Amino acid sequence: MLITGSWGFDWQRHGVAVLLVLLLCASLFLVYNGNFSSASRDSNDTHIRQHEQLRRPTEASVRVAKPHPPVLQGYSGIIDHKPLKMHCQTCALVTSSGHLIGGGRGEEIDKAECVIRMNDAPTARGYAHDVGRRTSLRVIAHSSMQRVLRSRHELLNASQDTVFIFWGPSSYMRRDGKGLVYNNLRLMNQVLPKLKVYIISWQKMLQFDELFKKETGKDRRISNSWLSTGWFTMTIALELCDRINVYGMVAPDFCREPQHHSVPYHYYEPRGPDECAMYISHERGRRGSHHRFITEKRVFANWARTFDIHFYQPDWSPPPLPANRTLEATVTAAPLVHHKT
Repeated sequence: MLITGSWGFDWQRHGVAVLLVLLLCASLFLVYNGNFSSASRDSNDTHIRQHEQLRRPTEASVRVAKPHPPVLQGYSGIIDHKPLKMHCQTCALVTSSGHLIGGGRGEEIDKAECVIRMNDAPTARGYAHDVGRRTSLRVIAHSSMQRVLRSRHELLNASQDTVFIFWGPSSYMRRDGKGLVYNNLRLMNQVLPKLKVYIISWQKMLQFDELFKKETGKDRRISNSWLSTGWFTMTIALELCDRINVYGMVAPDFCREPQHHSVPYHYYEPRGPDECAMYISHERGRRGSHHRFITEKRVFANWARTFDIHFYQPDWSPPPLPANRTLEATVTAAPLVHHKT
């Protein structure tokens, strides 16, 4: 009986040990399996994130690089001689006409991407309401340089972001020390080094002449005429602007209307000559040097039939051409637009 009881006790103790071992193994299995599952999930999540990152475009790839502005040939920096690089989707070309006064177009003008002005036309002195405040580009004739310098505090000192393009006869723009305008411009740019000053090359000036002859059939030199600053400005605008909104330019036949509105030639010279009187006298002049203002405006009206050009203050659009002249006008309207990227 003693032997039998001892054997039973040993068997019970042995069974408990086996049970404990089995429980320990089961626990280890559960722990191992849990860690393995967690590691597998972490590894799987990592792979998923990596895959999503590969599929998701980076910010750099999404961001569209802003294209470099095209190089406009024929306009070189007065100091470094580098070509002008500029492009605008919308341009407000603001004339100097007295028609601008009272129109209240200043805010509208300033909303354009680029605002283009001519010579010494001011924006201060109470004119901003009608002509705007901003200036992106100012085209200046050699004959207006002294007036610009006299107004340097308004036109130059406060215009660090404005591009200035000066035009003039090749004899005035010589770089051999004998070009009077060129020398003065270099001195001005040395005193105000942040100014962006460009001049039109003599080769480009010849292209402007050839364009006028092509569009009008007239040789300006034979007819003793000078291209106006408006001609240079409009042609330059066609090179750098996708759309041009012109402010203050009348239609070619405006001055022939018997009841046309009389305004000063320059809005900032209220006691100056009448605009139409100036246009007509220059158009008819045969002796001395004159501008063919009305002839130029006929060309601009023709260009507006082909290019994205619009006229405001006064508001007008060129009438459609007769059917037999439409194709001819489309073929011949080809201003100097030479972009180089």
